[in-house]
Amino acid sequence: MPDNFLAGINIFFPDPWHKKRHNKRRLINQDTLQLFSQKLKPGSTLHIATDWEPYAIEIIDLIERSSDFSFLNEDFHIRPIIRPETKYESRGTRLGHQVWDILAARG
Repeated sequence: MPDNFLAGINIFFPDPWHKKRHNKRRLINQDTLQLFSQKLKPGSTLHIATDWEPYAIEIIDLIERSSDFSFLNEDFHIRPIIRPETKYESRGTRLGHQVWDILAARG
């Protein structure tokens, strides 16, 4: 896939790999964020939703440290109407997890 090709990337409820020794397997990390930046067109959106708070905070921190992205939302707990409710979201909310919707634009 060529660089500057995608109009957006949506990642809804990636596996959080909640055990510390497995965190290296998480989909969202510095390397994949750099890859997303290369493949997204300028102004395109990256939308990540998760119900695992430590993972959400890690993702937010990665985006904050990136010079390639800027946040499109300030309240990460409001589900955009463009995102359908998934079975993972339903399960997470039944378990008492709060859902985080993180939206960022590529600069």
